[in-house]
Amino acid sequence: MNTPIYDFVNNYVQNGGVRMHMPGHKGAGNIEKFDITEFTGADSLYSADGIIKESEKNASLLFSADTFYSAEGSSLSIRAMLYLINLYAKQSGKRATILASRNAHKVFVSASALLDIDVIWINASEGESYLSRKVTHSDVEREILALPEPPVAVYLTSPDYLGNMLDIEGISEVCRKFGTLLAVDNAHGAYLKFLESSLHPTDLGADLCCDSAHKTLPCLTGAGYLHIRCGAPEILRENAKDAMALFGSTSPSYLILSSLDKANEYLASDFKSELSATIEKIGILRQNLTRGGYSFLGNEPMKLTIRAKEYGYLGYELCRELEARGIMPEFADRDFLTLMPSTKTTDADFEAIKNALSSIKKREKIQEIAPDIKIPERKLSPREAVLSQSEVVAVKDAMGRILADVTVGCPPAVPIIVSGEAVDEDAISAFLYYGIEKIKVVKQ
Repeated sequence: MNTPIYDFVNNYVQNGGVRMHMPGHKGAGNIEKFDITEFTGADSLYSADGIIKESEKNASLLFSADTFYSAEGSSLSIRAMLYLINLYAKQSGKRATILASRNAHKVFVSASALLDIDVIWINASEGESYLSRKVTHSDVEREILALPEPPVAVYLTSPDYLGNMLDIEGISEVCRKFGTLLAVDNAHGAYLKFLESSLHPTDLGADLCCDSAHKTLPCLTGAGYLHIRCGAPEILRENAKDAMALFGSTSPSYLILSSLDKANEYLASDFKSELSATIEKIGILRQNLTRGGYSFLGNEPMKLTIRAKEYGYLGYELCRELEARGIMPEFADRDFLTLMPSTKTTDADFEAIKNALSSIKKREKIQEIAPDIKIPERKLSPREAVLSQSEVVAVKDAMGRILADVTVGCPPAVPIIVSGEAVDEDAISAFLYYGIEKIKVVKQ
């Protein structure tokens, strides 16, 4: 597997030319010298016909799909997916309507608002957290049958932030039955392609899929992919670059592009065997910790999500305990603590995690239950709400107000309620439970 972007940048650095192009650091420093821009030979991400096109072809071979690079993570790819869904709808003479799982990333909400897409939320079974909704193929079929006509697309998050994976294959069969596209936010699952049997969404029938390469592969932050399944409608493939260009920066980072390019070499050689070995180590760690009293959530093999209250702690408390021992978790809230190993996690790292968690004394189970967040009444479309004048108010004073902005940080970047919905008692309880004391509402 060749590495054309990385080789070009490295050769340019070695030749030591005078830099009369951006960026302003002119190559001073260590990593800065590899930070270049689109000059002759360097190609251009959104109209690639040289080294970037060659590298994306390599990635496409690895993922068995039409794969396009993002230097702005899955956020850019999500926006592009929605644009392509909207374009497909117009080609079919329809208004874009998407049936979506409620634990969608906030970028999905903002992009839907900007593109004026109608979103219908799937009323799935209750989960243990608003971050995770166990949408089944039966849920999807039930919701589609309840609509006047099938939606243009179904949009799901799998794996989610807590490590739950959905039955993408079963859901894709339902979507095909109704002539509906399936788009999957697979930001946490780029590695799923390289399991012994691939569980990558495009191999399971998803038409569109985004991966955050930096989350589970050895890539720089911001490295991502947009994948389009072979056999998906041609309009998606033909317009993918335009979709990315519509929302993407005109100055994509060549550091990020080089890391995506270099990752191809690793994915084609050692990654699959190292992934298998890492999953085995994670399984052994999970077994050891389970014997010590810990319990876990999720079926994703490369994530460890601890049910903190079962062990007698809030997730935040376990997080502080680990941080004090030099271990920095990915995410924690009141209920859960999430750890994200990778193939670059060493045996010493795994041993340190085991020792740290084992050294924390188990306490009596905390009985507190996370609030079940029901879908509130919709007062405005997300577009109307997002584009309205707004003001910040205390959550305790927000009863009946209309949410303007989803008011949630990253991680986890999943809205508690959605722009345009009325703040009710359940929403207030949930905001306060998760430590959100102020929200942005539509100005009266």
